[in-house]
Amino acid sequence: MSDNDPFARLPHVPGFDLTSTTVGDGRPFAGRAASPQLSWSGAPAGTRSYAVTMYDPDAPTGSGFWHWAVANLPAATTSLPEGAGDAAGSGLPAGAVQLPNDVRLPQYVPAGPPAGHGVHRYFITVHALDVEDIGVPADATPAYLGFTMAGHILGRATLITTAETPAA
Repeated sequence: MSDNDPFARLPHVPGFDLTSTTVGDGRPFAGRAASPQLSWSGAPAGTRSYAVTMYDPDAPTGSGFWHWAVANLPAATTSLPEGAGDAAGSGLPAGAVQLPNDVRLPQYVPAGPPAGHGVHRYFITVHALDVEDIGVPADATPAYLGFTMAGHILGRATLITTAETPAA
């Protein structure tokens, strides 16, 4: 695990496959206004739902920055289209809950580190859970989602993308 990996101190769980047609693991992500297309497969047996998160541990906040969090994706879900995280959640399946991000909007907010702050990493993660409904209120923070689902994660798939905004 790399330095400042948001999952390094959590219990180890099996991985599964996560791909995207709009972002690549280890590749730049800047300029994407819409949430990325995601496809996954190989989740552990017993998966009853998924959560999707996008987190920047390199934000100059002391606590990182949550760009996107979706809970209660049905177990039959294996992909999300690009733009699923719009303000209406129009690309999300019935029952999914889009939580407010760190600017308190229940939608995806694009990558955009402060100018001159260097390269930031964005952990786009699909969490396979052992419950159909993780039981967080629609106004919960992504950090609260993480705390609540920690004991329910059967597997995790992550793409790490990057972005940098040059100094003016």
